Amino acid sequence: MPTKLQTKPQQSIIIEEQKPYDLIIIGGGPAGMTAALYALRARLNVLLIEKMILGGLASTTYQIDNYPGFPDGISGQELAQRLENQIKKLFPKIIWGRAVGVKNGKHFREVTVDGQAHFAKAVIVATGSEPAKLGVPGEETFTGRGVSYCAVCDGAFYQDKNIVVVGGGNSAVEEALFLTRYAGKVSIIHRRDELRADRIVAEKAQSHPKIYFHWHSTVEEIIGDKTVTGIVLKDLVSNKKSTVQTDGVFVYIGYHPNVEAVKGVVKLDERGFIITDENMKTSAPGIFAAGDIRAKSLRQVVTAAADGAIAANSAREFIEKGH
Repeated sequence: MPTKLQTKPQQSIIIEEQKPYDLIIIGGGPAGMTAALYALRARLNVLLIEKMILGGLASTTYQIDNYPGFPDGISGQELAQRLENQIKKLFPKIIWGRAVGVKNGKHFREVTVDGQAHFAKAVIVATGSEPAKLGVPGEETFTGRGVSYCAVCDGAFYQDKNIVVVGGGNSAVEEALFLTRYAGKVSIIHRRDELRADRIVAEKAQSHPKIYFHWHSTVEEIIGDKTVTGIVLKDLVSNKKSTVQTDGVFVYIGYHPNVEAVKGVVKLDERGFIITDENMKTSAPGIFAAGDIRAKSLRQVVTAAADGAIAANSAREFIEKGH
């Protein structure tokens, strides 16, 4: 009995002293930072949670050529820095850590970060996605030793070497073009007979003297010793396999959503992305989603920013109604 009597007052004191935020934003990429910008301008008390760096995956993109207002393009790092500078003028509270759980209470939402609970009237989930893996033998073994998912991070290690890029979308082709700054030869491996990338990007790659193509092909295995020395390639038309020598493998085959914190809390689609309506509302009252974490047809920096603005406005309306 004495132990219980001592424990209860201590817990109540902690809850009473911790003033809930108006809004917690999980994720500091373009969606999260734009949401923070709009929420702070609405004078909401905002907590922004980021596990790594502000800017998210966009900050690792060498050049963004299709963001409105930048006719000469802008690096992902510079765009992320500009967004960061813009929101910091409004003095947000930022904590660094991984949000591992979100609970939806009657009056407040609870977000757990590194064992500590934070409370808010509303939550925006903008945790984005991470690169999908090939799932072939050798990939995990040689990650960081010839297998990479970030051309900006690792491209300089491949000066005058032969490398392959797996994928046929915008990310794959744009990063292949970036890698020609270093590599002597860049081979794009794609399971189809034409690229899925935007036409202007595809044409640029197809006319580049350093870029070659393996059509109708998939990587079956990554081989090497201490580092990558080659890949086993399968021709999907003939079903024949061949070994291709390479010094590095850059993988760009899509992304998986980072939804661990909200699994079982909000509805997801068949691929694991959060389902929202046009106002970024999820199936859980007071929880909104924005950016690449959301089920939608186009995942770009510009659509992430738009999602963030809409989510912040919807959260503000939810808070003002006193749900």
